[in-house]
Amino acid sequence: MTTLRQLSYLVALADSRNFRRAADLVHIAQPTLSQQLRALEARLGVTLVERNESPVQLTPIGRDLVTRARKILLDVKDAEDMVRRAKAGIGGTIRFGVTPTLGPYLMPRIVASLHRRFPDMRLYIREGIPDEQARELARGELDMVLSPLPVSGSDLHIEPLFREPLHIVCPPEHPLGRSAKVRRGDLAGIGFLSLDRRHHAHRQAREICEDLKATLLEGYEGTSLDSLRQMCGSGLGFAILPELYLRSEVGGEDMVTRLTMAGWSASRSIAAVWRDGSAYSDSYGTIAETIATEARAILAGPAL
Repeated sequence: MTTLRQLSYLVALADSRNFRRAADLVHIAQPTLSQQLRALEARLGVTLVERNESPVQLTPIGRDLVTRARKILLDVKDAEDMVRRAKAGIGGTIRFGVTPTLGPYLMPRIVASLHRRFPDMRLYIREGIPDEQARELARGELDMVLSPLPVSGSDLHIEPLFREPLHIVCPPEHPLGRSAKVRRGDLAGIGFLSLDRRHHAHRQAREICEDLKATLLEGYEGTSLDSLRQMCGSGLGFAILPELYLRSEVGGEDMVTRLTMAGWSASRSIAAVWRDGSAYSDSYGTIAETIATEARAILAGPAL
């Protein structure tokens, strides 16, 4: 009889493309994993794995089975979560993914608020690239994600939470920093810094630069909003920074000057995302509501 454990071994091999790494993922010895996969193939009467390839490749039927196995394993996990939730309410550990362009500046307040409301709940917070975290969410490796829109993926519930204004900053000695009002045409040809191209922020910065007829600087991608602010402050280029970062104690406007733009309304939309039909959907909705309330309160309040 095909077992859930065998299906989980096959999924691990599909994700890692290596028998040793797959065994590490499921916390068993490599010979045991290999034996169980051969037993699965014998039970089904088909070859699932091309063992002579490096990295390991799945056969077409193997890939199809992995797709179905992922859904089966997620359904089982959600059923188990449903039972645990019925016993405990909002509690336990939630694996929470968040973009580094938001997490360090919003999550401390969110964590404090959630802990006051739900003292038995724990957040295991992982920062990462939003597109990659959406895939981890679909695979069941994360429970919930906080991300800029758009978010791609099937069978995901996307809950828009708030819009965050974006602002242009320049080096402190730049003449435009002393202007009472900066017009869009003043930025034509100006070089802009951004995060690496895997981030939503990079794509949005490119769109803004095209609209302003500015230049997105290639080869100077930052790894964090802090690095953008520091590179901008050193005179390397202008940058586009979100409101929550500029208001935060760990971010702020030291080293840079925020421009007062005429007719400027750029923003980004932030959403909470979880698997559609998850047993914890109600709990995730409550967490999302808390995040939206706290973020809106910060944005409506005075700047630090």
